[in-house]
Amino acid sequence: MTRPDPKGWCPGAYRPMMSGDGLVVRVRPEFARLTRAQIQGLCDLSLTYGSGLIDLTSRANLQIRGVGEDDHEALLQDLADLGLLKDDPDLEARRNILMAPTWQMDDDTYRITSELMKRLAELPPLPAKVGFAVDTGKTPVLSTNSADFRIERDELGGLILRADGAALGRPVTVETAVTSLIDMAHWFVDTGGPTNRRMAPHLDKMSLPSAWSTTAPAKTEETLVPGAHELGTAYGVAFGQIEAKALKRLLNQTDATALRVTPWRLFLLENGAEVDSVDFITDGQDPLLRVNACPGTPFCTAASVDTRGIARELAHVITGPLHISGCAKGCAMPRKCRTTLVGRNGAFDLVRDGVPWDEPRLTGLAPDTLTDRIGEK
Repeated sequence: MTRPDPKGWCPGAYRPMMSGDGLVVRVRPEFARLTRAQIQGLCDLSLTYGSGLIDLTSRANLQIRGVGEDDHEALLQDLADLGLLKDDPDLEARRNILMAPTWQMDDDTYRITSELMKRLAELPPLPAKVGFAVDTGKTPVLSTNSADFRIERDELGGLILRADGAALGRPVTVETAVTSLIDMAHWFVDTGGPTNRRMAPHLDKMSLPSAWSTTAPAKTEETLVPGAHELGTAYGVAFGQIEAKALKRLLNQTDATALRVTPWRLFLLENGAEVDSVDFITDGQDPLLRVNACPGTPFCTAASVDTRGIARELAHVITGPLHISGCAKGCAMPRKCRTTLVGRNGAFDLVRDGVPWDEPRLTGLAPDTLTDRIGEK
C-alpha cells in the first residue's frame, strides 16, 4: 500500500495550517533555543491568541495551536517583537534546520548552522518539507530524525555531508560544509528531485556522484533522556503537547535561563534545576516516551478517533514501541513501528511491524476492546 498524501507544506508562522481547533502557527527558533523571556512570551501569546496548547514537533520547532484567523497578523507582530520571527516569509519557510541540541557556542555545530542560516538564499527552490541536519557532536544523534541533507561525524572524527537514504557521505570541513550542501541541493533539483519530494525516494531512482558516497558516518549514539545534564535538566513531553501555563510554572520552579527544543519530545532547560513535575516526564523509563500519537479528534479534521486518550490507556499495557495514528497518513511517525493502531471510521485497524498505510492484521477494533484484542495476534 502507498501512503495517503500528507499536507504539502509544514505550517510556518507566515503560512499557518488550519486544523480542527484553529490555525496552527509554527515557530522556528534560531539554534532551536529560546531565552527565558522568549519562552515566557511565547506562552503568553499561546494563552492570548490560541488555546494555551503548544506542540513540540519532530523537527524541534514549537507550534501555537488554536489561533483565530483574525488574530494571525497580531500574533506575527508579537512574535517579531520577541525576536522569534526575523526572516522574510521565503527564508522562514526554508529554515528547516535540525541541530544536535547539546551544541556549545562556537563549536562545529554552531558554526556550521550559523553559516547555513546566513546562506539560505543561495539554495535553489526546494520542496517544502525538505530539511537539514547539522549533527556534528562527538557522534551523530539525529540519524533517525527527518532530514534530507545531513552534516555529521564520520568514523574517524572528521565531517561528512550525507544525502538521506545514502549509506555513505562526502568528506567536508567546517569551512566547506555549507558550500558542499548547496552544491548537493542544486544537484537534487537539477536531477528532478522535487518530483520525488524528498531525498531518500529520489535516491531510489537516481545515483549520487561517486565522489559523494565514499565515507561512512559514525555510529549513532543514544538520544537525550529526562534528567540532569551538563547544560541543565531535560524534561519529557507526553505526545509533544505542552500546556503553556504548566511550562511557565516549570520555568519559575527551575530558574532556567533558556530552553532548547529537541526533536524527541524533550526540551532542555539551560541551568534549570531538576524538580518533580506532574506536568512533564522526569523518568527516563516512563512508558509514555515509547508512544507516538498524533493529535487525533477533535484537533485534526482527518481523524475520526481519540488518539492520545487511548495512548495513555495502552502505554502501561503494551510492551515495546506503540504508534497511534488518527488516520493512515501517520503524521506522528511515518516509519515502521512494532504496534501501530490506525483510526478509521471511529474504530482502529492494527498493523504489526509496519507503517500506518500497510495492510492491517486486524480491522474495525472498537476503542474499548483494544487492551484485550491487540495482544491476541
